[in-house]
Order: sequence, then C-alpha cells, then structure tokens
Amino acid sequence: MANILITGAHGFIGKHLARFLAKRGHHVSGLGHGMWPQNEASRWGLRDWLNGDVHVTNLRALQTRNKPDYVFHLAGGSSVGAAISNPREDFFRTVGTTIELLEWLRLDLPRARLIAVSSAAVYGSGLSGQIGEGIVGAPYSPYGHHKRMMEYLCISYGDAYGLDFCVTRLFSVYGAGLKKQLLWDICTQLHGVGGSVLLGGTGEELRDWTHVDDVVAALAVIAFNTPSPVNDPVFNIGTGIGTSVKDVAEIIINAWCRRNNVNAMPRLQFSSESRPGDPFSLVANPSRLLDMDFVCDTPLSIGVDEYVDWFFQNNDC
Repeated sequence: MANILITGAHGFIGKHLARFLAKRGHHVSGLGHGMWPQNEASRWGLRDWLNGDVHVTNLRALQTRNKPDYVFHLAGGSSVGAAISNPREDFFRTVGTTIELLEWLRLDLPRARLIAVSSAAVYGSGLSGQIGEGIVGAPYSPYGHHKRMMEYLCISYGDAYGLDFCVTRLFSVYGAGLKKQLLWDICTQLHGVGGSVLLGGTGEELRDWTHVDDVVAALAVIAFNTPSPVNDPVFNIGTGIGTSVKDVAEIIINAWCRRNNVNAMPRLQFSSESRPGDPFSLVANPSRLLDMDFVCDTPLSIGVDEYVDWFFQNNDC
C-alpha cells in the first residue's frame, strides 16, 4: 500500500483516480477546491480532503496526516475557453500551483514521485497523424502555454534537485460525470430543444477520445511501473485513434435516440467557424504505453452509451 496525494481531487479526473487507487488498497488524500463532506469524499476513496489552494501551508497540513510516496498533480486550468477568457487566473491555477508543489517536494519530500498531468494542448496546431512525445509543438492558447510552463518547471526541478517526476499528456478525456466539452454540449442541446444540434467547426476535426477509466489506469501504470529516476519522463495517454467530431456527435445522437425511444433523428449542423488556433487534429502516439503492455481500449460506443445513461439519470430526463 502506498500513501498518495492528489491535487485537484475534486475534479472529474481526480475523483475517478482517487476511487481507482483506493480500490487497490492505497491511502489517498486530496487537496483542491470544493465543499466536500467527508462521507461524500469517502465514497470516492479519499481518507483525507482539504478544501484550499495548493500552497506549502496546506500541503504541510495534509502531510501530517498522510506523508505521500506519490503525488498526482491534477490541479490547474482545465479549459481552453476559460483560459482564453481569463488567462491570468489560468496561469495561477496551472503554473502557480505547480511551483508551490515543487517547492514543497524539494523542501519536505525529495524522495516522493510526482506525476504531473499535462495536456495535448502543448502540441498546438498544424500537426497531422499520431503525435509522439518527442514532437516539439507550438501551443496557441494560454491554456497550452501554461501547461507547457508547468512541464518546464518539473524538468527544471528534476535537473537541479533530482526530483523524481513524470509528465503525462492527456488527449480528449471523456466519461460519466464530465459536465463540459463536446459530449455535455450535445446532450444539453438534445435535452433542450432536441430537434437539432449546432456545433462549432466543420465536424471533420480529429480527436483522440480516451475514456477516463483508461486514463486513470494509465496514470497508475506510469506512476508505479517506470524506473526511478525516469530517463524520458514524458508520456502520451491516448488510444492512438482519431475520430472526427462529426462521427462522435452521430454516435451520441444515436445513443440518445435509443435511450429515449426517438425515431426521428435530430439534425446535426456545424457553423464552420472554429476557435482561432484550435488544432484540426490531436491524436496520440501511445507507443510508450504500448511498450509497457498498456492499451487505452474502452470502445467509444460503450463509453458514449455510459455517458448518455449518466446524463439521463442526473438531469431529470
């Protein structure tokens, strides 16, 4: 059994990761934002929860209850749109929390392993096919730039102080409980007017849709099964399969109609207007995970059915 701290544990991926690790016998603590009664936090596998910012004072308070062997750093900005609207806040949520965490590790827990969760947004736009970890991207959005800064901070502390870390770049994560992004937007539109669905872009944009269950399992494999120190610390987490937004939207609409016994298919439309700098294609090359005998393999159709069922059960459908 390991002692584990998750920053951002109240978020979508954080909750699923906490539950996954707790089911395997680990002692899991969490730090982040949100009023979370202990009985509710316990349902997600957390033994300790502290509602507050990621800074040294709060980290040391948790350390007295659970001195972590592993730290999963999920706190930070989680939306390109929100980062564009408020880049200053996104900077402090992503970069500011990371420097606080790294300083705490340097001073108090230099032997702990850090798993810093980054994003495929660091690769930017203009790429096609599978993207390997060695490709040097050009982030466009503040979100992508801030995630890249977070990665550089981890590298600098690894080089200067010997901190043990891994950086994981997530692609398009989805699953039950996610209340934003494409699946949420489509289900919300279907739940509203229902006769049509209007989305931005052309519909031909490619994304690597990765189920949250696969993501948290991959995070654990990387944390527990890579040598220390890690010679090449950056890992893509994705399926390696690109699926267009149009195809995903049609899968969601079909699942919705089956669930609701609707025969008339809603009309699917695209505005042809994309957000400036939004990549046309973001698909992982997951070869490093494959080398560890791990595959993100939840079928998209099954994951979408699960999501639609969750939406019905939680939105008075």
